[in-house]
Amino acid sequence: MPTETRLETGSPWIELGTTDADYDAADPVLLGTMLGQLHLIRAFEETVLELAGEGLVHGPAHSSIGQEGGAVGSIVGLRSTDAVNGSHRGHHQFLAKALTHVSGGVIDPAAAVTPKIQRVLQRTLAEILGLAQGYCRGRGGSMHLQWFEAGALGTNAIVGGGVPMGAGNAWAQKHSGTTDLTISYFGDGSSQIGSVLESMNLAAAWKLPFCFFIENNLYAVSTRVDEITADPRLSVRGQGFGIPGWRVDGMDPLAVHLATTQAAERMRGGEGPAVIEVEVYRFFHQNGSYPGSAFGYRDKDEEAQWRARDPLEKMAAQMTRRGLIDQAGVAELRRQAQEAMTSAVAELLETDPESAGKRRIRPELWPDPSFVNVGVRGDAGELSALEVLEPTAHQGPWRELKFIEAVAGVMDRRMATDERIVIFGEDVHRLNGGTNGATKGLAKYGEQRLVGTPISENAFTGLGGGLALDGRFRPVVEFMYPDFMWVAADQVFNQIGKARHMFGGDNAVPLVLRTKVAMGSGYGSQHLMDPAGIFATSPGWRIVAPSTAADYVGLMNAALALHDPVLVIEHVDLYGTADKVPDGELDYIIAPGTAAIRRAGNDVTVISYLSMVARCAEAIEQTGIDAELIDLRWLDRASIDWDTIEASVKKTNAVLIVEQGARGSSYGGWLADEIQRRLFDWLDQPIERVSGEEASPSISRVLERAAIAGTEEIVVGLEKMRAAMGRA
Repeated sequence: MPTETRLETGSPWIELGTTDADYDAADPVLLGTMLGQLHLIRAFEETVLELAGEGLVHGPAHSSIGQEGGAVGSIVGLRSTDAVNGSHRGHHQFLAKALTHVSGGVIDPAAAVTPKIQRVLQRTLAEILGLAQGYCRGRGGSMHLQWFEAGALGTNAIVGGGVPMGAGNAWAQKHSGTTDLTISYFGDGSSQIGSVLESMNLAAAWKLPFCFFIENNLYAVSTRVDEITADPRLSVRGQGFGIPGWRVDGMDPLAVHLATTQAAERMRGGEGPAVIEVEVYRFFHQNGSYPGSAFGYRDKDEEAQWRARDPLEKMAAQMTRRGLIDQAGVAELRRQAQEAMTSAVAELLETDPESAGKRRIRPELWPDPSFVNVGVRGDAGELSALEVLEPTAHQGPWRELKFIEAVAGVMDRRMATDERIVIFGEDVHRLNGGTNGATKGLAKYGEQRLVGTPISENAFTGLGGGLALDGRFRPVVEFMYPDFMWVAADQVFNQIGKARHMFGGDNAVPLVLRTKVAMGSGYGSQHLMDPAGIFATSPGWRIVAPSTAADYVGLMNAALALHDPVLVIEHVDLYGTADKVPDGELDYIIAPGTAAIRRAGNDVTVISYLSMVARCAEAIEQTGIDAELIDLRWLDRASIDWDTIEASVKKTNAVLIVEQGARGSSYGGWLADEIQRRLFDWLDQPIERVSGEEASPSISRVLERAAIAGTEEIVVGLEKMRAAMGRA
């Protein structure tokens, strides 16, 4: 018979509850503050549902009524420098953090509404209504509430999407030498999401001061949690990562506060993350003012049982038992909260002159429509004080080196001069410079700045995004291959790319994402894509694609200085090529809006980037066509050099766009559309494009070559244009 030994995980798993004795021992000021916050948040949410019922809330109204105890209990003891983020149902979390910030953590139930608190209530309501005075200037609405000053990092409409970002904030707190912590709120549905579990692993491995706070309200819209997981005890999720867990009655704010205090002691002491699961109940449906029973997925008896456990009633009963307040005092607090919301509404609404008995939002409070694109990215003003050098015009001495040596060399220079730069990626800290030598020589900066990650792109990319938003560091995230961006697509496109604009347009997001195109290397369909076309059609990103070592230096320096996320695309064909850079320190930039003319000509404008620039030069030489060759360098909508393109097209009246990759995700398709819209009257023939085929490159050397474009395909494209010009 085999021997069997029952094993334990080694991580504490605690169910914490309170007794009357705990309430007797609690600070009366703490209890009064929690009761005040509970009533203010409840009155706020009731007002939101009332306005939604009148059709005045454009979009969802995800009420937190019934769930206030979890947010208030966990946040009331936090510092302003501690941080929180959350999910789509986040009004209560945002308000608890903002109210704690402006009140200094003390609210007197007898005089709960100060001018600062009134201002918080009004601005939050204005945001939910989509008005310019809101915290995100009306762009965030109900699901995207952010106020950095208060430590509210932003709520998130993607289930589980904000958790890696919160981990990034915790990384910044730890490595800035603080004892601050971050709490990320998510629900029972998010507890099954890969990005959450990946973040648990990262936070545990790196001992981040990060709390995974699960608001288990039992339902993801209408699906019960026990329908979608074999173990609905969600606080056990951290056990596999060595993270201790607390399970708490979320309808008991003091119990939540005590559990959070225990977890915070661990986090502030450098012992790593914690999981807290609070069992709560939303009194209404996923969205709007009807109970779940109205839709048939809950019964009225269940709802009545949970309503009898209302956290407001729980707190008031315990304070009344201790003689800290009476029924009249509770009623007065309720009146104050409701009056505060009536006042907030009066500032935002007026009688609708066109509909008797109805209200409307004051027209002057809407954002100006011209604000629609402001803040998609910054204005690049941060580059104005930096040294600009144009390699094609450099008259000084040069020094020889390989392209890959320029990649590592410029990062070495920047890390030496800017301690904020931190690199994250798989194997970047090993193999003498990662898989291609791009981080060679950088291990000397230590494991806190050259960080080898698990294979979890969603988590470490999102962590980089949270780190960028924090502002104390400048993360460089490496994707070993660009195809891996689809693993982290939520963090890349929904989070990092949209963050500045979504939260009002002011937040810097200084993140560099490095990756390489590997077409021709035989790595097959899931490793070889060119990501330029995908990123060019996704808001928020800047894109650089260097074709020479000298350009790489200037473009990477600019990318590292910008306050926007920048995709830096490299190509394996260039890594080993002998090249040169201007002699001296690698400190210059090549600014956005600066393309390079690699060859002047009059017959056709050829536009390309990366390794295809050299291929174009070969094809032009073979055909003898007098072509003008433009190396784009900057590829995104805001950074592309339209002046150079327009001047060339007005001279040649013909355009050939060349790229190596697949036709379906083509960058050239986007660029051709833009050129014809801008310069249609100057074109004597349709824009011609050279690209790969529809299929992704295959492993077979023959099929891979057939799938991608090379010099031969460019020659065919040039000859086609010559024929269209009527020249033999």
